[in-house]
Amino acid sequence: MQHTNVAGPPAGIGSHLAGEVLLQVAGVTHAHGAERVLDRVDLTVRRGKTVTVVGPNGAGKTTLLRIAMGLLVPQAGTVQRRSGLRIGYVPQSFAVDATLPLSVDRLLATASRSPAARAELLREVGVDGLGERPLQVLSGGELRRVLLARALAREPELLVLDEPVQGVDIAGQAELYDLIARAVRSRGCGVLMVSHDLHLVMSTTDRVLCLNRHVCCEGAPESVGQHPEYLALFGGVPRGLAVYTHHHDHAHDEAGAVVPLEGGHSHPRDHAHDHTHRH
Repeated sequence: MQHTNVAGPPAGIGSHLAGEVLLQVAGVTHAHGAERVLDRVDLTVRRGKTVTVVGPNGAGKTTLLRIAMGLLVPQAGTVQRRSGLRIGYVPQSFAVDATLPLSVDRLLATASRSPAARAELLREVGVDGLGERPLQVLSGGELRRVLLARALAREPELLVLDEPVQGVDIAGQAELYDLIARAVRSRGCGVLMVSHDLHLVMSTTDRVLCLNRHVCCEGAPESVGQHPEYLALFGGVPRGLAVYTHHHDHAHDEAGAVVPLEGGHSHPRDHAHDHTHRH
């Protein structure tokens, strides 16, 4: 593993992180000038798993991603990456000069030399036929898909996504998250993603880290979504988002244990629970 230890000189290749671990961040602290933006942050990403970082603006999310990828050296703490780790990256913003003659295909060619592979990637992300189109005329959703295709062209073991649905409407965001989930499943790579909205990524993430310069809480998405510190930052489910409800054939006693209903009949209407279900 590539190992950066800021308590001393770089340790080169580490060998004590084994198994499915692709990336491990431990005790990372960093400041921009006098302003501390990360305070003793821990993070682990494993192969085939998606870790989503949520937090308000200014919480240090992008700084954490840059440190994780080796683009920024933290002032304290350690960062370990699997040796030779291939990373595909989708940045939060991607500005193209209006006078630069850059087409979709020429952008993808910076990551893949195969015209057939590039065409297949565009088909996979749902923008086939746009290869010759200038980047400047793409819609927000089209550009995000093209950037995802470029990240996938590197055949990544770790996919790093900094707000991958930035500038896309709500319906398009859900489609993009589903697309990312399908691409990840087919490749078995790990994902480290920043998102502003836990509720949109709940069904496609394995673990959530709520960051506000320090780790406020972390765990499964359902537990983080109910954590007091998360609710203090974000509140409840945003208006306009549907929450899954269902019928089922049991009730709960005062201790929370399942109690079958007489005759096995379901509740006459959907009702609230103090537990959640992932599907």
